[in-house]
Amino acid sequence: MVYIYTALGYYYLSRPAKWKEWTSLREIYFDNAATTRPFEQVVQAMVRCLTEEYGNPSSLHRKGIQAENILKESRKTVAEALKADPSEILFTSGGTEANNTAIRGIARSYSNRGRHIISTRAEHPSVQMTLEDLKKDGFEISYIDVDCYGVVDLDKLAQAVRKDTILVTLMAVNNETGCIQPLELIGKLVREKNPLTFFHADCIQAFMKIPLDVGKTGAQLISISAHKFHGPKGVGALYCKKGINLRPWQTGGGQEMGLRSGTENLPGIAGMGKAVEVFSSHFSEYTAKMAELKQRIREGIEKSIDDIRINTPEGESGAPHILSVSFRGVKGEVLLHALEKHGIYISTGSACSSKQIKAAGVPEVIGLSKEEAEGTVRISLCPFNSIDEADILVDALVTEVGFLRRISGR
Repeated sequence: MVYIYTALGYYYLSRPAKWKEWTSLREIYFDNAATTRPFEQVVQAMVRCLTEEYGNPSSLHRKGIQAENILKESRKTVAEALKADPSEILFTSGGTEANNTAIRGIARSYSNRGRHIISTRAEHPSVQMTLEDLKKDGFEISYIDVDCYGVVDLDKLAQAVRKDTILVTLMAVNNETGCIQPLELIGKLVREKNPLTFFHADCIQAFMKIPLDVGKTGAQLISISAHKFHGPKGVGALYCKKGINLRPWQTGGGQEMGLRSGTENLPGIAGMGKAVEVFSSHFSEYTAKMAELKQRIREGIEKSIDDIRINTPEGESGAPHILSVSFRGVKGEVLLHALEKHGIYISTGSACSSKQIKAAGVPEVIGLSKEEAEGTVRISLCPFNSIDEADILVDALVTEVGFLRRISGR
């Protein structure tokens, strides 16, 4: 076997025959928490809106009415999946805008009640950066501790809720560790401590991965993003419970109930509606398959590679599609590129912060050492991954981790 050396480490010039055969046929994609390949039905729905139903939903003629009907149908589909009313669904440009709309909207509309907001340090950058920005406007942010997987400490959360707390914002499924927050318990706790405190759940990694019912979660605001469940990029939605009056931060023609002016992204919204429709009809099958594959990969890694740390809780405490592993003595970025040579794609963490100089901070927040944080990778699945792909991934990890440790002298 021949190797070359780059700034990121050593790589194979040639590959084992088994992997070479596979990668010549297709790539093995395990970065589905970053984005997913759209369903074929989604692509077809979008093309139809671009070539046939291309009217403006605000136009009064027939083409406009046809476009408006597509908009209404997609809104209804998303609402049904959340067990909400269609009038409570606001379409956005994605999860980041949905999170910003919820957090900034509450801050702007209800600051007369108080200026205290509660969250954790394990949130997505679209939440963390928004909260830090609000601090400049005089809001007080309390960050609650989380455990070794990222689950919030409920006792400390209860102690933190005050009379002037206007918002609790938490991620339902952590995008790096895959831990699931106990939304129902959190919602109940917040209501009991202060009935006037709003609860926002970032469900971008949770929607279509775990059951969500807005009536049971206790969350009055929920963010979702289409490209996380085989819909298109550039479109998302915010569930906003009836009776909450968010101040719009984008004004104009009054679209989306006056909360988000601007001509709607109809192809994207149609694609999102179709993705929800397809995934919902196979929800149990898809989630069960992802959970099975995740467990197979986990067991394969634990059995074959020593000196590791699994950062994802077992069983129903973890989402079915995310597995975070720290390989001590290995640089995660080097391992990522080594696997890429075999046509295997994983990530080192959140795609939204992976190119920044400073990461979002989740590894440090859950108590990883510097060595563990540097050696952490995220494997994230979709319903179209196979057992063969899972086994090939484990085999490749065994080979690459062993090699990288040997050349580092570990």
